[in-house]
Amino acid sequence: MSQVIQRKSGIPLYLQVKEQILADIHSGRYQPGAKLPTERVLSRAIGISRNTVSQAYRELEIDGVVISWQGRGTFVRDQEDDVRFGNRRDLLSKVIDVALEESLQLGFTFDDFLELAELRAKEKTAQLHKAQIVFIECNREQVEYLSRKLEFGGVHITPVLIDDLRDQQTVALHLVREANLAVTTFFHYDEVRQILGPDLSVLAIALDPEMETIVKMARIPERKRAGIICRSRNFAGKVKSALKQAGIDELQMNVTTVTNKDEIMAYIQDLDVVVVSPGRRREVEEYCKEHQTLIEFVFKPDQASISLLRAALAELQQR
Repeated sequence: MSQVIQRKSGIPLYLQVKEQILADIHSGRYQPGAKLPTERVLSRAIGISRNTVSQAYRELEIDGVVISWQGRGTFVRDQEDDVRFGNRRDLLSKVIDVALEESLQLGFTFDDFLELAELRAKEKTAQLHKAQIVFIECNREQVEYLSRKLEFGGVHITPVLIDDLRDQQTVALHLVREANLAVTTFFHYDEVRQILGPDLSVLAIALDPEMETIVKMARIPERKRAGIICRSRNFAGKVKSALKQAGIDELQMNVTTVTNKDEIMAYIQDLDVVVVSPGRRREVEEYCKEHQTLIEFVFKPDQASISLLRAALAELQQR
């Protein structure tokens, strides 16, 4: 890498690694098809953890800049890769073009194709409406927010707290055991699998903090007073863990789960930065003053997890 990592810049280390690799690619230091240093080699060369390099490489792969092959390494995407992994809309257009050509060969018109495609789409949507899918997590903010975020294609996802399963709550157990598919995070997968047994399909997904959120948190000066307002201490723990992984571990933040208006106002009155979970932004922002910064801390499934969920839903449609 052509630059030095700035440990006290306020920008997470993995973002610095990502930006420097991008700069090296744009400058021509890494040509299309070139192999990047292994995570171990790069981490030793610049004196950071292997996990930090891994996170930077993962972000670059999600952005379509590099591609990783198991056992071979990580490479800058070349033109052949761009064709293979190009824009999803372009790929879908090619699929539609093939289907159109075959329908014409079978004697159908474009209008016939359009009518049948619309009918099949409605049938598939109706099938997904009937599918019962649950999302299991440990804190109420994340389980409710992500259940809404994961919904697409007409599918409805019901949020379930893992504590309710641990406590053998009848309603939660019934919801889960009647479901066609249970979705949870890798952190809870083994426990959910143990509670539910082998009969129900369980899909594990990975959650990452939103890049914009991490950047905002990294820009908070050390002298600023910050606090977290959420509904559960579990959520606050995940926030602090995510910040530590991103290299933002100097920031000290108190946590509260209060819901009373007066208690909220009393808690935030001395804060410079108010961090809230997604479900509490609107509730809290009306009490914030002009000089206070409000940051909504958002987690989202990574692209690989979204693809896995789409594949699982496609399998449900086939059933």
